[in-house]
Amino acid sequence: MTRRLRRLAFALAVVTALTVWITMSASAGTRQIPLGGTASPQTGNFTPSGAGDVTQDEFPTGEGSGEGPDPYSGTISFSTGAGGGVTVNSGKKAKSNPTFNFGFEGLNHYQQRYSRGGNQFSVEPPDQGMCAGNGYVVEAVNDVFNVYSASTGASALPDNTATNIVGGFPRNVNHAVDLNSFYGYPPAINRATGVRGQFVTDPSCIYDAQTQRFFVVVLTLESQASGPCQNVFSCVNHLDLAVSQTNDPTGSWNIYRIDVTNDGTNTGGVNPGPYLGDYPHIGADANGIYLTTNAYPWHANGFSGAQIYALSKAQLAAGAASVTMQHIDTSGMVNAPSDAGSTQPGFTLWPSQSPGTSQFQLANNGTEYFLSSNAADEAQKPVSGAPGTRTSNQLIVWTLSNTVSLNTASPAASLSNKILTVGQYGVPPKQQQPGSGTLADKTTTPDAAQGACINDTSTMLFNGQTGCWRLLFGCPAANPDCIPHDEVISRPDSNDTRMQQVMYANGKLWGALDTALNPDAGPQRAGIAWYIVNPSAGSIVNQGDLGATGYDFTYPAIGVTASGRGIMAFTATGDTLDPSAAYAPIDANAGVGVWNVVTGGTGAARDDGFTSYKSQVGNPPRTRWGDYGAAAVDGNSIWIASEYIAHSCDYTDWGGPFFAGGSGDNLLGTCGGASHGPGARSALANWSTRISKLTP
Repeated sequence: MTRRLRRLAFALAVVTALTVWITMSASAGTRQIPLGGTASPQTGNFTPSGAGDVTQDEFPTGEGSGEGPDPYSGTISFSTGAGGGVTVNSGKKAKSNPTFNFGFEGLNHYQQRYSRGGNQFSVEPPDQGMCAGNGYVVEAVNDVFNVYSASTGASALPDNTATNIVGGFPRNVNHAVDLNSFYGYPPAINRATGVRGQFVTDPSCIYDAQTQRFFVVVLTLESQASGPCQNVFSCVNHLDLAVSQTNDPTGSWNIYRIDVTNDGTNTGGVNPGPYLGDYPHIGADANGIYLTTNAYPWHANGFSGAQIYALSKAQLAAGAASVTMQHIDTSGMVNAPSDAGSTQPGFTLWPSQSPGTSQFQLANNGTEYFLSSNAADEAQKPVSGAPGTRTSNQLIVWTLSNTVSLNTASPAASLSNKILTVGQYGVPPKQQQPGSGTLADKTTTPDAAQGACINDTSTMLFNGQTGCWRLLFGCPAANPDCIPHDEVISRPDSNDTRMQQVMYANGKLWGALDTALNPDAGPQRAGIAWYIVNPSAGSIVNQGDLGATGYDFTYPAIGVTASGRGIMAFTATGDTLDPSAAYAPIDANAGVGVWNVVTGGTGAARDDGFTSYKSQVGNPPRTRWGDYGAAAVDGNSIWIASEYIAHSCDYTDWGGPFFAGGSGDNLLGTCGGASHGPGARSALANWSTRISKLTP
């Protein structure tokens, strides 16, 4: 670490919860999900990309900016103690006192873009899924996959460097396999023909110690040449659930595909289907595997409710030829009025997972818990398109009872929820990183190489032309300078108050979300609101906020051991801190403790991804950051994972031989050197992921 970071966390006093009981009137149905086939983490067939490519397409959908929600316009006070010093909690001693074991860089954008012979799109954010067990760590991001040794951090998959030819040379992607290969699909794009395969996105992963199986779920969109949805997608989309056949994730997996195209609520002709099953996540109890999505109508603005898919864990683990699934649409939950009718639509119900084999809730014939929040527009104004308040003081605890019935031919799990009163939270502002809002420049900000290139009109190129920007954009002869040269260092996305990873451990529910905070009555920054809940009693055990003057904390993920010792991972950025992987201890007694950047996780450069620049994605740009991180419990240890910027790439090295007199990789922007990699980044993005093991 290069600097000492102060602890500026404040644990709120325990609040007595206002509890509202809501019984289920949600729509539910039963389906048989057949085994769709088997797969393994091996690269599928491909034609190496290179000089013969018929397409230079880099983005899967003609990427647009898609503005995020405006932040909450009010103030959420956040005191860090007299004089801005270290907060003193109530004198309770924290059980969690993490010891760092070791860590390593996980998947990065270079590996994502150049796996499967370069027949991939440039994708951000990574959306990091991670799970651990049986001596392995499994990581999946948009849209590439790897398995690591839990003792060394080295990839446990076969070395595919020799056959991974891109631009005429073998490319070392640290054995990573593209998700299209893992799920048995053709390449995301065949650069020799221009034909697009399925678009696989939003991976999420758990290891279940009870069945000794790994589970990885993704959302898959079917492609088409033309149609009524988007330019390259049909309306058909499905959840693809991969289940390892043994406790070895490097071996064979079973694949179950769940069509979600028609799952959503059409209320009186408003929010008509078909739907997109967005943002899938996964949890488990003693009896079931639970997948959740947010349903959005393809042909209208609006929100069509969170969906729950409950499947027998035992049947999945056994590789059954057909698995019975119960589907529940939460839009039938009776609650306060909204534009969707008298409903609590349920937005981002995150299903809980539990450590080990002894922490499941067995009461009421088996119980699975979910947490959600309701400050986002989807929860408050799911149809009209008008903004909601973007703030709330409510936390929703969802309870799915009788989960043992999932093992029968006629599952009859029953859903209910409780609304708890908590401290105020609201949609946060975007993050700050060093230099945010200032001009990207090859001299003053050379690590923001892509932005500096777009602004550069003077560098001499290999072909005698002038201006680096010409390497990235083809402009018509009538308008040779077709883009502005005023790109600035970006402000990466924060989240929108949706719930993040949820755990049920030590008899409690643990969760956290992004919120706006005003540390020490200063400017609004992005922070974290965290919650520890007794779901049986419907009460708050502890809650609080984590924030700091001059810093932004985003995308938390909490892991908790069976004894109640926890760690919360998140991304930390700041006025003087490049995007970094950070953490803080958490327990029910003392709440959140001292925060810090994880060893080896300090950011090395500014975020310089293509979604940062209006010339790439439209104006205003929306700098996408990983929509979630991950935490996984493995015995007494906790693995944490967050997005960060792992490498700096000097402007001259970024240009390499594409600049007059330069040398290096024949792929623009990799900083791979004359040996052709492995590269630190691609021309269009520089994100990476950090995986760390700690003992709380």
